[in-house]
Parts: sequence; structure tokens; C-alpha cells
Amino acid sequence: MNLKISGHHLDVTPALREYVITKLDRVLRHFDQVIDGSVVLSVDNHKEKEKRQKVEINLHLKGKDIFVESCDGDLYAAIDLMIDKLDRQVIRHKDRLQGHQHEAIKYQPLAAQPEVPPQ
Repeated sequence: MNLKISGHHLDVTPALREYVITKLDRVLRHFDQVIDGSVVLSVDNHKEKEKRQKVEINLHLKGKDIFVESCDGDLYAAIDLMIDKLDRQVIRHKDRLQGHQHEAIKYQPLAAQPEVPPQ
């Protein structure tokens, strides 16, 4: 998987990069058909005293693109929230791929019925 981690108004430290990669391993454990992804870590100054940490990920899967964002006062907490949301969406996508492929009734073999002797 190709992963691009970038920062907006923020320097991405090796510790942040490693934290994001280890958390994304949890998502890849459920679904391994990920082509590439990009993570954007940013800091927004809404008010003078309040800073909002924001994390966005755009994950390109086989057959679908998933975009998730989360905000929090702490960047590590925002990453955890983003991973939880992403994990739920990836599991839901995987269930949709696997669970809805049933054969038509006319193509299914008939079950063997016990023969009842005539009386």
C-alpha cells in the first residue's frame, strides 16, 4: 500500500508518522485490498485561544474510495477517532462485498427428498 502522510500548518514528526502507520495496521488487518491512501494532519485556529486538530484520510480500495475526517483538541485523540470511523467503514464495505452474492433459486440443486412408498 502506498501511504502519503502530510501536514497542513504542522510539521509531521517521525513519532506522528509512526503512530498513524501503527493505527492503520488495525484497518489493514480487516481488509487487505487497499491500493493507496493519503493522510492530512492539520491545525486550524478558530479562535485566539482555541486550536482544533483535524485529521483526514482518503483511502482508495478496490472498488471504492473512503474519506474520513475527525477533529479534536488533541492530535493523537483525533487520529484515534479517525481510525475508529475508518475501521467501521472498511468492515461495512467488506461485508457488502462478501455477503450479497447469492445464487438464483432456479440454479440451486434440488434437495434429496425421501421417497414415501405408496400404500
